[in-house]
Amino acid sequence: MKINKSDLDWAIEQKIISTSQADSLWSGLEEHTADRTGFGFVQVLYYFGALIVIGAMTLFLGTAWESLGGGGIFVVALIYAGLFVWGGLNFANRPGLKIPSGLLITMAVCVTPLAVYGFQRWLNIWGFDDPGEYQSFFKWVKGGWFTMEITTIATGLIALKYFRFPFLSAPIAFVLWYISMDLTPIIFGDEFTWQNRQLVSAWFGIVMIATSYYIDIKFKPDFAFWGYLFGMSAFWIALSTMNSGSEINKFLYFLINIGCMGISVFLRRRIFIVYGALGTLGYMGHLASKIFADSVLFPIILILFGLGVLYCGILLHRHGKEIETRIIATMPPWLTNKRPDERTWFQK
Repeated sequence: MKINKSDLDWAIEQKIISTSQADSLWSGLEEHTADRTGFGFVQVLYYFGALIVIGAMTLFLGTAWESLGGGGIFVVALIYAGLFVWGGLNFANRPGLKIPSGLLITMAVCVTPLAVYGFQRWLNIWGFDDPGEYQSFFKWVKGGWFTMEITTIATGLIALKYFRFPFLSAPIAFVLWYISMDLTPIIFGDEFTWQNRQLVSAWFGIVMIATSYYIDIKFKPDFAFWGYLFGMSAFWIALSTMNSGSEINKFLYFLINIGCMGISVFLRRRIFIVYGALGTLGYMGHLASKIFADSVLFPIILILFGLGVLYCGILLHRHGKEIETRIIATMPPWLTNKRPDERTWFQK
């Protein structure tokens, strides 16, 4: 439930509260939510600026940096990280600046793989093999990135211990997603197959989702969002690209996606229903192009099915709370108690 000033004006008109009470309540709410993230213009600028900096230090880092040598890269990365940490600490206790503070600490965490790469390149010490230039970190699956990834996760966890900022879980979840791919050559060797990679990614995604669920019910701030996102991405992409080999396996894929949509209701997370819907549409596309390609009735059935889903959405919009209450009432108490709290986007 969201409250704005007009709601308090309505409460005054209905003589539920007085004008002075409404003014006091609104002032208190503004102060209480001053550091809460959302879709406001200021918050968008905060995150957009942070993403530009993170992209400049990661995805868009050019090959020219290699001319600095390992030692030069290491020193420059440490300087950047030190400045980001200094800025984050400086803003941490200032009213209304907790979001920039947390974003600066997040930037420092995102510089970690570059610093580790520079250190390893400087001393020519690699955990498994020399993975090549740093910009390939975001392109190629190699076991040589593993040390950088583990160090980044450790740095992120340390930062989370002292800065309870939910967005700090984003680089941790992102790097965990990369580990799900880079583990494959470590486990199966350089001769790993595409099937090996899919299998590792799918199981790693399941572990990430399970861990995120534990975090979701354990902590009040939303530290689980990014784990759900990248965990579901690792699982669903691996599952969707597997060669099923039979119609039975394809139907099981369809059922798994339907299950993901059900899990979305239980966990109160839209990411599961998005991927579940994509997988369901993919299976229907398979039926339309392969199984019922010459059928006149199949498109009509799909249209009716789609309209039925649309009508269900209308019913949920009108009676969603009532329907949800009835569904929850049928669950055993032990399962109801395991349901995470409802979250808002970028909840602080």
